[in-house]
Amino acid sequence: MSQFAFNYAQLTMLLRIFFFTALKTAIKNPRTAFSFLKTILGLGRAAGKREKMLRLGVRVPPIIILSITERCNLACKGCYARALHEVPKTELTPERLYRLVDEADKAGVSFFVVAGGEPFLKPELLDIAERFRNIVFLVFTNGLLLDTALVKRLRRTPNIVPLLSLEGGEKETDERRGPGVHRSLLSIMEALKRNNVFFGASLTLTRANFPVLTGEDFVRDLTVRGMRIVLMVEFTPVDPGTEHLTVTQAQRRDLAEKMRRFRRTLPAVFVNLPQDEEEAGGCLAAGRGFVHISAQGAVEPCPFSPFSDSNIRSVSLVEALRSPLLARLREHPDELHETGGGCVLWQKREWVNGLLQSLYADRKSVREPEPVVSNLRNCREKVRQF
Repeated sequence: MSQFAFNYAQLTMLLRIFFFTALKTAIKNPRTAFSFLKTILGLGRAAGKREKMLRLGVRVPPIIILSITERCNLACKGCYARALHEVPKTELTPERLYRLVDEADKAGVSFFVVAGGEPFLKPELLDIAERFRNIVFLVFTNGLLLDTALVKRLRRTPNIVPLLSLEGGEKETDERRGPGVHRSLLSIMEALKRNNVFFGASLTLTRANFPVLTGEDFVRDLTVRGMRIVLMVEFTPVDPGTEHLTVTQAQRRDLAEKMRRFRRTLPAVFVNLPQDEEEAGGCLAAGRGFVHISAQGAVEPCPFSPFSDSNIRSVSLVEALRSPLLARLREHPDELHETGGGCVLWQKREWVNGLLQSLYADRKSVREPEPVVSNLRNCREKVRQF
């Protein structure tokens, strides 16, 4: 069995475990539980579609990460998305977004991870999710747009799972996101819980905030407030001056033990990235488990690897997944093993850039990485504030 096939099978199994665990935590919420049960039943059908596409020479990942917009209602310190995309560009139209999800559904994609900017600035997200009930949309959000009307609509659309971004308590959250944000989020959590919306938290772990975000009292309080998914993601330094914020190896070992305890004792699904990727054989980017699609339609290995040779503005999703760059990256599984913290492709971005340049040195239509690096350099002070 090839390295890629091993990851493919392992990830399908991990998705089943994820949804079975989510089903158990949502058992008191019949609408959400029924939605997850349908998703579990549909995983086999989706896997069959992916196997069919694989026989046709197209590797369809079960997960697509979609940065649906670059716009945001906040200006958080050290925002990676803002640093990467300083100049607003034309985003995919609602019609193309709908066709993207339709193409993904037919090809066997089971799961969209939706990021931004702020995804709920795109009202078509709700319409699309209501149309494709068999796909789960995990949405990273700052939460501030979740007013009464939107919360009620989320209650009727259980395949949308909002993940509220937190930095810790009031001090940590307001320091990065702005005064009063934490207090607003507490009210929003109450509304989500009262309306039986299945929701969770997204926590970015740094060396500094690690004691707070992984503290048992803090995590337990999240579940008391109704959160049923807790995603802990290790900070990836996008600037040479921010390496001191990455978690230490001792903290990673401590986190692994804490995650085992949280999963055993608390009523929520706990996900730890990139450590959980290691169970599937290393980094899942470049189509091994997921691809990233930017707000402009560029198909990229992952959100932290902004290099692309295909765009769904001009081709279908299936055609874009035939990307030579993605294929070349998958030919080097040894380069995709986790490196002890953060995004492996970000750490090896010069290597990825070299692959892209060697494949398309004479093609002027390729989206070049140099402006991205330049943007990040211009944002050093902004990023360092994090």
